[in-house]
Amino acid sequence: MSEYKIAALGDRDSVLGFRALGLDVFPVEDVEEAKAALRRLARENYAIVYLTEGCAKDMAPEIARYKDALTPAVILIPGREGSLGIGMDAVKTAVERAVGADIL
Repeated sequence: MSEYKIAALGDRDSVLGFRALGLDVFPVEDVEEAKAALRRLARENYAIVYLTEGCAKDMAPEIARYKDALTPAVILIPGREGSLGIGMDAVKTAVERAVGADIL
């Protein structure tokens, strides 16, 4: 049985600290590189991918591909520029789908 892995994907300054927590870190320079990296991580047995909101804002269709898939779970996190609100919006949408109403 293979083990699942966890990755942090985003700009270098935002993701390097995750290496200290034992996560695999994938710093990217631009959105196209981030899209390619996310596709590769999905194929390589990553169960969770923490993705910075800075990258996520320009790759909604790519993220949507994994929305209903078992793996990877793509979790948006604030980057060095702070929160853009994208992650919270995704959480609210998921809660609405699960509960049937906006409770947040």
